[in-house]
Amino acid sequence: MHETHESILSVQAPATPTLSDATLQSYLQLARTPTIGPITFQRLMQLYPSPQEALAALPELAARGGRKSPLKIASRDEVKREIDITREHGGQYLICGEDGYPEALSHIADPPIALAVHGHVSLLGKPTLAIVGSRNASAAGQKITETLSHELSGRGLVIASGLARGIDAAAHGQALNGGTIAVLGNGITHAYPRENTDLQKAILSQGLVASENHPNSQPQAAQFPRRNRIISGLSLGVIIVEAARRSGSLITARLANEQGREVMAVPGSPLDARCHGSNNLLREGAHLIETADDVLNIIQPLLEVRTLRAKPSRQLRLQRQSPRSLTSQQRSVITRLLGPVPITIDELVTRSNEPVPIVYLAILELQLAGRLTQDADGKISLLET
Repeated sequence: MHETHESILSVQAPATPTLSDATLQSYLQLARTPTIGPITFQRLMQLYPSPQEALAALPELAARGGRKSPLKIASRDEVKREIDITREHGGQYLICGEDGYPEALSHIADPPIALAVHGHVSLLGKPTLAIVGSRNASAAGQKITETLSHELSGRGLVIASGLARGIDAAAHGQALNGGTIAVLGNGITHAYPRENTDLQKAILSQGLVASENHPNSQPQAAQFPRRNRIISGLSLGVIIVEAARRSGSLITARLANEQGREVMAVPGSPLDARCHGSNNLLREGAHLIETADDVLNIIQPLLEVRTLRAKPSRQLRLQRQSPRSLTSQQRSVITRLLGPVPITIDELVTRSNEPVPIVYLAILELQLAGRLTQDADGKISLLET
């Protein structure tokens, strides 16, 4: 196990971001503009060499896609205030595609555009494991979590979780000295749940707190599943401790599997409803783990080669000379092939007989017009208007 520890400690910290304020503000305007999510952002940055040029192109792109009302772009003043609040709380922004952005997170299909980070950013350059589970954790569940977190942290691994009560809090608490990352489903100005206020302060001092939300965002149920993709995306693997059949932890496990991460679970009593979901993960092929050594044996190959078994991004790398406009015939052909039934982008390329950059530009226009949706599998469909 000594060799494992050495390989972990030799990982390099990420570069410090050096964006100008003007460029950062443009990136945040994109991030805070309705209809622009992570995938649309990626397509924009494939076509335009700077966020400033992408911003300038938005109104025309949306109009060409058939948008009936003007696209409401986040104002410069709004994002300036957001940046000021984040900096007042000791934070900085990491932008997808720019220096300093966590490499592991950049491999997922929908990495957050802008990640606000507070604390020890160097932790993002070290191998990370996520531990998540029941909010209403049993004493046994908390004990095994504390043991795993303490021992794995002692071996040089950073522990990531969601700062919820129960298993999350136990995982963070035992990893403070070695390094822990808390990913929030709200903004940095709120502590949620309130009982974890002191723990959040401790992580800000000794670890790292991250969020893709506006710093003043209050906790909202819809934000937590999206938060989970960041927890798993930062990690080599996810450990589930006590998860009921409809637990949010199972969402994290599903996302981890989709991202090509290792999924591990601690077995629990079949008499305890809090363990039904995690036990079912084991039936479906998750790794059964009971000790830190079990975990290290699973992730050792990843530590040796220092690469993630991440699935390749669905987004193709386009050339900067990609077309900036479509002919009316190209737009008509591509739009006519779309409907309420989801299809893959590859199928759209094949059936339209148009080059990939043309199809991607048409998709971008329709997304900005609010006429297109894309599901978790990457399939697209046209919305009724």
